[in-house]
Amino acid sequence: MALNTPHRHHPAVDAETIQQTLRQLGDPVIAAHAQRYFKTGPDEYGEGDRFLGIRIPVLRRLVPHYRQIPLEIVCQVLRSPWHEERLFALLLMVARFAKSDRDDRAAVFASYMDHTAHINNWDLVDCSAPQIVGAFLADRERTLLHELACSSSLWERRIAILATFHFIRHNDFDDCLAIAALLLADRHVLIHKAVGWMLREVGKRDQRAAEAFLRRHCSIMPRTMLRYAIERFPEPLRQAYLHNTLASI
Repeated sequence: MALNTPHRHHPAVDAETIQQTLRQLGDPVIAAHAQRYFKTGPDEYGEGDRFLGIRIPVLRRLVPHYRQIPLEIVCQVLRSPWHEERLFALLLMVARFAKSDRDDRAAVFASYMDHTAHINNWDLVDCSAPQIVGAFLADRERTLLHELACSSSLWERRIAILATFHFIRHNDFDDCLAIAALLLADRHVLIHKAVGWMLREVGKRDQRAAEAFLRRHCSIMPRTMLRYAIERFPEPLRQAYLHNTLASI
């Protein structure tokens, strides 16, 4: 389907216009698959979420056409009940943040944090938390992340650990490791996977730093977290962690 998009600086674009454009692009078959993939059934982590059926590359191609719209309108879209509309709003925020000055970045960050209730699935967190929360806090005090790690919200806890990906990419591991320690006892598998993933990213850059953490905590780590963390380790070392035989190597 052709993308019915305005000129990228069109002054008349509002939230309803964006939503109408997105809803024309939906595919019921893709939507039905997404409903299952993102666990939207009763008592599942995405319970009640609704999908239009739009693939991410289609959304990304739309971003340049709407990058200059007011942040207030982006936030209106972010409050949508439709998953892809929320995702699109977050992609717009990420694009805006990357091209903004310090004051506008602060506004994007504040809007993001005001809407965490709508950033409510793992893909929404993963595509935005490092680029907005992590990037904003890179040269600031980071107590907020430690507070989010203790939140009752699954998604705020995931934001906390995913935000550290920005720091990890700059070889700054301290907050990742501290937040990982806070989340060791978390009960949700999506947190186990996220923490393990970030520990793996640390290990790719500094295996000694990752192993210092793992040797201290591997005996109490959730199994999924451990498996994700050691995925790139040499096989003998990986097996030693899995079978608790580190003392023998």
